[in-house]
Amino acid sequence: MKVCVTGASGFLASWLVKRLLLSGYHVTGTVRDPGNDKKLAHLWKLEGARERLTLVRADLMEEASFDKAIMGCHGVFHTASPVMGSAADPKAEILVPAVEGTLNVLRSCKKNPSLRRVVLTSSSSAVRVRDDFDPKIPLDESSWSSVELCESLQIWYALSKVLAEKAAWEFCKENGIDLVTVLPSFVIGPSLPPDLCSTAYDVLGLLKGSWSLFIPITIIYVRK
Repeated sequence: MKVCVTGASGFLASWLVKRLLLSGYHVTGTVRDPGNDKKLAHLWKLEGARERLTLVRADLMEEASFDKAIMGCHGVFHTASPVMGSAADPKAEILVPAVEGTLNVLRSCKKNPSLRRVVLTSSSSAVRVRDDFDPKIPLDESSWSSVELCESLQIWYALSKVLAEKAAWEFCKENGIDLVTVLPSFVIGPSLPPDLCSTAYDVLGLLKGSWSLFIPITIIYVRK
C-alpha cells in the first residue's frame, strides 16, 4: 500500500515515515528541497527507505504542487504546516498560509481516485483556547478554540489551527473525502532530524532555568 506524508522531514513526520516503512508501506514524502542532503539524510538512513521511500518537492502555497506526490496513494498524512514565528502581518504570514496550504493538499487529494483516507495533524490548541475551558470536562469533536479569544490574545498559532481544520472539514464534506484529525499537544522524544524541534528547546529551557513560568499541559511521547 502506498501513502503520502507531507512535510516529511519534520520532527513528528520523520517518526511517522519511520513507522510506516517498518510496517511495509511505500511512502512518498513531500519536502521543500529534495536535494538538501544534510536535512534529509536521516530519512534515507531509515530501514526500508532505499527500497520504499520517495521524496518529492512540494510547496504549501503552490496549488497542484502536491499532485505528483499524492496521485496513486491510498492514504495521505498531512503534517506540513507553515513555519511559525513573529509576524508583522499575522493574517498574511500565518493564517492564510495555514488554511490555503491545507486546502492545496486536499485539492490534490480530490484528484486522486485511489484515495481512501486523509489524516490531518492539527493541534490541541485548536480546542483548548476558550473562556469556558474546564480541565475536568472532556473535549470532543464539537469543541473549538474561540476565534475571538485567539484574536484578542494574539495566539495566532492556535487560530491558524482552528481555521485550517474547519476549512479541511468543510472541503472534505463537500467532496466526499474521508478525513480524520489528530490533535496532539506537547510532543517530546528523540529527534530524528538534525535540528531540535521547538518542544525540545522548551524542555531545554526548563532544564536551564530559562523559563520562569510553564503552563500545565499534557505531554505526548512521539513514539506512542
